[in-house]
Amino acid sequence: MEFPMLSKGQNLSLPAEVEQIDVVLGWTESEVEVDASALLLNSGGKVRSDEDFVFYNQPESTDGSIRFLGTSGTEEGGQARIAIDLSAVPEDVHTVALVGSVGEGRFGDLGKLALRVVDGAGYTLAEYVTADATTESAFVFGEVYRRGGQWKIRAVGQGWESGLAGLATDFGVDIDNEPEPEPTTGDTSSDPAEPAAPSNSSAGDATQLVPELPTPPTAPATQAKARTRGVRTAKRAVKKSKPVKFTLAEQDTWQPARLFSVIGVGTGEEQERRATSALIATMQAVRPFARAVCARMGAPVGVFEGYVEVAYERGETKVIPDAVLKVSRGTRVWTGLLEVKTGNGKLKKEQLENYLDVARKKKYDVVVSLSNDVPASAGELPVEVDRRKLAKVALRHLSWAEVGHEARMLLSHGGIDDDLQAWMLAEFLRYLDHPRSGAVEFVDMGRHWVTVRDAVTAGTLRAGDQKAAAVADTWVSLSRHLALRLTAELGVTVKHVLPRRHGNDPAARNAAVAERLATDGVFEAVLRIPETAGDLMVIADVRTNKIRCHTTVEAPNEGTSGRRLSWLLRQLKDVPGDVQVEAVFSEPGNEACEHLDTVRADPKVLTNGRSGDIVSFCLEQTFPMGGRRSGTAASFITSVTSSTDAFYGTVVQQLREWVPAAPKQTEQSRSDTAESDRQPARDSRCLADSATTINLEMK
Repeated sequence: MEFPMLSKGQNLSLPAEVEQIDVVLGWTESEVEVDASALLLNSGGKVRSDEDFVFYNQPESTDGSIRFLGTSGTEEGGQARIAIDLSAVPEDVHTVALVGSVGEGRFGDLGKLALRVVDGAGYTLAEYVTADATTESAFVFGEVYRRGGQWKIRAVGQGWESGLAGLATDFGVDIDNEPEPEPTTGDTSSDPAEPAAPSNSSAGDATQLVPELPTPPTAPATQAKARTRGVRTAKRAVKKSKPVKFTLAEQDTWQPARLFSVIGVGTGEEQERRATSALIATMQAVRPFARAVCARMGAPVGVFEGYVEVAYERGETKVIPDAVLKVSRGTRVWTGLLEVKTGNGKLKKEQLENYLDVARKKKYDVVVSLSNDVPASAGELPVEVDRRKLAKVALRHLSWAEVGHEARMLLSHGGIDDDLQAWMLAEFLRYLDHPRSGAVEFVDMGRHWVTVRDAVTAGTLRAGDQKAAAVADTWVSLSRHLALRLTAELGVTVKHVLPRRHGNDPAARNAAVAERLATDGVFEAVLRIPETAGDLMVIADVRTNKIRCHTTVEAPNEGTSGRRLSWLLRQLKDVPGDVQVEAVFSEPGNEACEHLDTVRADPKVLTNGRSGDIVSFCLEQTFPMGGRRSGTAASFITSVTSSTDAFYGTVVQQLREWVPAAPKQTEQSRSDTAESDRQPARDSRCLADSATTINLEMK
């Protein structure tokens, strides 16, 4: 789908029927994380108060119209997202400045920067791309403003070297980054960023799963001084709980009791009800998990409540979504309707459109679908609906894989400091991991897999085959699944890298994957993992039934080829000997490749008779490929997943980029430095002797 590309300073009117937009700030070619923020400005270009600064420590404006939704990795790089409800922006707010900032580094290191405006269905309305940034640590990507009652978007592209605090100060925000004293009394388990939920007549008399504890009386002599003025831009430290351990079992076969039982779970409706109830109960009990999941739905940070099997009137019939989600912050209540599918259950267009009608009538914010469908890229929907129904209500999709990903991230890498909440979240994951839950991660290549696989082997597949396009889409979804799994396991954002031209064009992306499959018989995925020496490439060769995992490492740019090879071999001492090592030389077309065992025995097999210096090393390991459409042991998906995990663990994580030694002084320069150090001492002694002589003469 074509959309306008803006140049610096250019503006564009937003469609009048669009009331809710997401602004996505994106960047490429760097592992530096960018945080998004927004400033609500009056006619004078200043904030009305400090509450008009929306960012990670203050994630929503007081009126609820602007919300910071967090930062994540995507196939095309990294992105940070801000949600804007145009209909709720106060009349005295004329402009919303859209800002990105980095804690370390500068925007000139981030490659291309992009501002993208999308509507409630994820369709791009406009985009601005620039590579003009240099030394800035804060950057105004653009602004949303109104003229004559109409909302417009303008590409700005202006940077600040003084960081987020300096930029916010220039717009009138009072910044206070003094260290916060530790409180010595009072309840520390609650989050001060979450205000108490307002009374809500629609909530009925339902009981909270974990009731709010009363606030203890303040002791003036010991209570930490409250912050009365200024906004704190320093990020809060991440807390981590201790896992609950069961140590008294007499045999390894003894299993602890399950919080969410799998006994009696069948299929279909019962499976969906169990999974929905387990999810909602866990979100109510574990606030950080609720925040993480709700952020993917576009919800604000606040107090979460969930209700199941709520019936709504729609004409002469009733519709019953699987759950109603409520998030309250201040006086605003965000509401979403949730439709859940498990197992092989598929989302239906008619059902989702019915929920959109109900949500529009009730003035709810979003309809969320949750199933085992993993979208090929963030923001894509597994079901197309009538876009006219999305003018007032957003439609978002989550996969069970993404839900599990958020839970594993919190448990493994911090964010929960309460041991009981950590145990409850671990029990929820334990439930999802059981086959009876129906919340599988990614286990099926689709009904066309066997036909396409056999056509590749026979050489009869053509790129224009619609079945090939369907399997290509599933491969991209599997690639994204690999990135999600590694992200949860490693605690860093792993990105599935795609050409930029394919990021917003699923049809072109699938056509390119199908073309490669028909021509070469291979699928290919590139995973970018922070702090590694090179990208991890996964190549599934359908013709040979092999999976090849590959990474490229830049060689040192000093020393002989033998020394450069020795540098690599020292890092590969624990790597399996069947890994292939290819040395690429500076002379074009000059490469040498051998198995690691052979190179260890005689390193010269890669360097003898070669002209030029080694400029890079390519490491590759081959694994058997499963051919089955789904299942576990012999399936294609299992073989791809296990091969990726094995290659990363045994090869990629062992490697580090070459870092040159610090420049060394010459012998002469050290001698000159020592001489210059001695000269002041001699001068001082001469001055002292002269003073003594003068004093004697005076006497």
